[in-house]
Amino acid sequence: MLTSPGTLVYIGPETELKTRIKKIQYNEKVFSESVVKSLIECVPGERSEGLITWLNVDGIHQTSLIEKLGTLYELHPLLLEDVVNTEHKPKIELYDSGHLFVTLKMLHIDSELPLSISAEHVSFVLGHNYLISFQEELSDDIFTSVLARLKASVGKTRKNGADYLMFALMDVVIDNYFIILEKLGDQLDLAEDQVIRGSKHFTLADLYALKREITLVRRFIWPVRDIINQLIREDNPLVSKKSVPYYRDLYDHVVQMIDTIDSYRELLASLADVHLSTMSNRMNAVMKTLTIFSAIFMPLTFIVGVYGMNFDNMPELHFHYGYFYTWALMLLVTVGMVFYFKWRRWF
Repeated sequence: MLTSPGTLVYIGPETELKTRIKKIQYNEKVFSESVVKSLIECVPGERSEGLITWLNVDGIHQTSLIEKLGTLYELHPLLLEDVVNTEHKPKIELYDSGHLFVTLKMLHIDSELPLSISAEHVSFVLGHNYLISFQEELSDDIFTSVLARLKASVGKTRKNGADYLMFALMDVVIDNYFIILEKLGDQLDLAEDQVIRGSKHFTLADLYALKREITLVRRFIWPVRDIINQLIREDNPLVSKKSVPYYRDLYDHVVQMIDTIDSYRELLASLADVHLSTMSNRMNAVMKTLTIFSAIFMPLTFIVGVYGMNFDNMPELHFHYGYFYTWALMLLVTVGMVFYFKWRRWF
């Protein structure tokens, strides 16, 4: 169905759960947390002056609710369209309304043998002293650890602004990439061991399945480098200078991940070549064995064929020990050819 730009259409897996919104307000001395029952509670007001407001939206499938929330905060329709489109690639956008929009992918391991990875759509809208996070409802709240630090007033989150909060949430997503890459590394080590040992239970399809997962991870991690690069290089009024070093640290992590992924891809290509060479050598060994057997049986077939002819004028047919002589000749030929092949080191 064709729709005009800015029309909110949820694109993603169906879910029957309702969208949940949690409102957190804090500063260095104050902390409050509540579950939003009505969008009226989300309206920015005078009570939020001096406080950082974090709206954590869990579930993006209820487009009417997302649209109403966007109206309250004057969010651009194209921004909201990207929020509810789970197939959208990671991106960063600064709107004229003063909102900074970032969307990422949170990666999850569905199964380890064989390795299967899924992506959860995560978006952030950064404004003046507030942050709205949207997460696709595929798992438990992925930002529980950040919320726990806020409650316990541990670390620097309570002492900094909304831009630092966005860093903390992005850090959760990016740190999870290390776990995914570690699992991929384990699978590559296992694949390498299977290929080197020439295991018959490991097929080329297994390598291509692993390549598909690495390509998926690369497709979601690669744009993150450009996202963070824009955050630390552009003069953005929503990102303070004291928060830039933290984003620069994220940038270093992402560059390290991309280098790791590239090394994984090179290793996978090498394993595919080794696997194909192993299969080719195994086939050559089989063909060599069959050729040797064929070469041995060719003279025997010739001898049997000659004495299988029914001519009357064949003096050998009347030998009393002709049958045994023929067997002796065939055995002598067989043994001679075997020794010849061994002397030539053909097997």
